[in-house]
Amino acid sequence: MAGHSHWASIKHKKAAVDAKRGKIWSKVAKAIIIAARIGGGDPKMNPRLRAAIEAAKAVGMPKDNIQRAIKRGTGEIEGAALEEVTYEGYGPGGVAIMCDVLTDNRNRTAAEIRKCFELHNGKLGSSGCVAWMFETKGLFLVPADQVSEERLMEVALEAGAEDIKQVGDKFEVTCDPSKFSDVSEALDQAGIPCESREVTRIPKDYVDLDADTARKVLKLMEELDEHDDVQNVSANFNIPDEVMAELSQS
Repeated sequence: MAGHSHWASIKHKKAAVDAKRGKIWSKVAKAIIIAARIGGGDPKMNPRLRAAIEAAKAVGMPKDNIQRAIKRGTGEIEGAALEEVTYEGYGPGGVAIMCDVLTDNRNRTAAEIRKCFELHNGKLGSSGCVAWMFETKGLFLVPADQVSEERLMEVALEAGAEDIKQVGDKFEVTCDPSKFSDVSEALDQAGIPCESREVTRIPKDYVDLDADTARKVLKLMEELDEHDDVQNVSANFNIPDEVMAELSQS
């Protein structure tokens, strides 16, 4: 199972738990704030803001909270200034990892992210050290038992999707980030459910992991994802089916 789809599935399940205790709301609010600050507060004219609002709705964030985040982004409501930063590094087994961060204190966050890597046998690298290994794409995970491949192809490709393939019990739909909102809207209008939808980094190549290394990498990924300032974590690991079976039994 490819790293991005496996991690996307884990994040989806994790988000459902986090949403129950409100933890995920802080992250999606930051995404809305920065999107509104950069592209304005009208989601019809700001695709990034539309995607952030969709993500907020998916985790049950109330409409009032969404509106407050938009107003903070446009400056109608005062709030701490947020800065976008990307951290790059290596995890166990030489896995390339990228963290997209929104922070109001770059020095504090950098120290915490570095410590996270070091505690899990990884190393924070310099800017650009692994970015070349990834492409930014819109990614949708669709349960394979909810729609036929032919129907999904008809809807998604017409809306601008680039590729559709089945991985395990899910279809992966990928698109250029500029087509993310179009594909998302088309799937909704067709009544096709998505387990997750996001603009993320997809690896060009993968590192196969054994069970021991996979455990270590997943612990690092989960700890990074738990950090309040981290918006998205991407990595180029691949967990073979037989290793996944071993992990699920342990």
